[in-house]
Amino acid sequence: MYLKIAEIFLKENSLVKQHLDSYNNFVENKLQKIVDEQAKIESSHGITIKLGKVTLELPRILEADGSHRKITPMEARLRNQSYEARVLIDLTLIQDNVEKETQQIFIGMLPVMIGSNLCYLNKMNEDELIVAGEDPLDTRGYFIINGSERVLVAIEDLAQNRTIVSKKLRSDKELVTVRIFSVKEGFRAKIGVERKNNGIFYVSFPASPRNLNIIPVLRSLGLSEDKDLFAAFKNKKEFMNDLLLNKEAVKTKNKEEALDYIGKRVAAGQPTEYRQLRAEQILDNYLLPHLGTGKEDRLRKALFLCRMMEKATNVANNVENEDDKDHYINKRIKLSGMLMEELFRYAFGYFIKDINYQIDRAFARGKKLQIRTLVRPDAMTSRIEYAMATGNWVGGRTGISQLLDRTTFMATVSHMKRVISPLSKVHPHFEARDLHPTHWGKLCPNETPEGQSCGLVKNFAIGAVVSQGCQEEKVEKTLNKLGVVFKGEEA
Repeated sequence: MYLKIAEIFLKENSLVKQHLDSYNNFVENKLQKIVDEQAKIESSHGITIKLGKVTLELPRILEADGSHRKITPMEARLRNQSYEARVLIDLTLIQDNVEKETQQIFIGMLPVMIGSNLCYLNKMNEDELIVAGEDPLDTRGYFIINGSERVLVAIEDLAQNRTIVSKKLRSDKELVTVRIFSVKEGFRAKIGVERKNNGIFYVSFPASPRNLNIIPVLRSLGLSEDKDLFAAFKNKKEFMNDLLLNKEAVKTKNKEEALDYIGKRVAAGQPTEYRQLRAEQILDNYLLPHLGTGKEDRLRKALFLCRMMEKATNVANNVENEDDKDHYINKRIKLSGMLMEELFRYAFGYFIKDINYQIDRAFARGKKLQIRTLVRPDAMTSRIEYAMATGNWVGGRTGISQLLDRTTFMATVSHMKRVISPLSKVHPHFEARDLHPTHWGKLCPNETPEGQSCGLVKNFAIGAVVSQGCQEEKVEKTLNKLGVVFKGEEA
């Protein structure tokens, strides 16, 4: 019976469907989104380059005579070439407020996953695959870099933009911490709200001073009056006591005083106006960036912090249980598409810096500006190929890109379905290594190595399917149609 179910499942789903779907989603949706985030390149010399539509060609090879022609995966293996596609982008030069003709410029090469929508093999039948020198039973879902077959191993990580509450004892005092990894456009900010034993709350985020009291932060974000603070909480009696005990809440009575309090911590010795401006900048850019980085998003951030405070208080009072980090509802799997998204965003950022450098260089030499002479495709290509060839990834991680294990067919399938944890192998991490009930149907309970990697290197179950998620904007629009509105917009 179980074999029959597996047979029916595998007729409709590939063993490496998760990698193929993820890569196709990256190529079709995320690539253009990364370029749109940048939108334009502005130089200090008054030159602006507007970024437009991204186009990907099918895999081609540049021959010695300067010609381009189609290349198959087998030829790439035999000639020690990379199986990759040319990335073209529409660039428009704006000089002296005059918009010139839009040109489609080649900006670099992008590795193509075997079997993806960009690959020639995707539309071939069994006979055509044999003629092309390919095994019809091959799983695909890997890359060919300099003639070597390489696979991007899936990474298991904590879910982003999701709060996790933990409780621990420190010096006989109970501390409750609510943490969230706030991610926007590749920037990852670790935000923490900590409740001390006496009920006082502190907040931490990138660029914030140590032991920053949360009340001045809430006042700075729009809850300036005491009545606004109390109205933001469901259990007003609980937080009224906390606020009366909070010395910093007594010192800062309005928004200006709260901003000055934060400003003195982040820009000590500076004029008052600069201190307040600096305080606003770090609150907008580094505190909960996934909610927005504009002035209009401050109240939303304040109410989100209030929900975090309520969660911490409920756990401290044993009304709610602390969150289980190992529960798979709190985990996300980074597949090939997400890993390529990180790599492309990093390489594209360097490409933008290189264009600015080329503009400065052209002005210093008095040369006429032309888009084609400003763009160096190698600036992006070399960084992508280096990461793919060595496995050294963005953020200092290693071993992401690995040589595909071709010892046996089962070894290949196992390698393609591998999931690794970013936790250190030399530390115990007993709970992280244990088999969790939520792994059922998602991860194989048997296939894990012995020794230091035990429990940290896992494998997908045969019937595991990984969803690609959806855009948050679509969910928000649907909720608005159903009458669900942001609390700050009710009035």
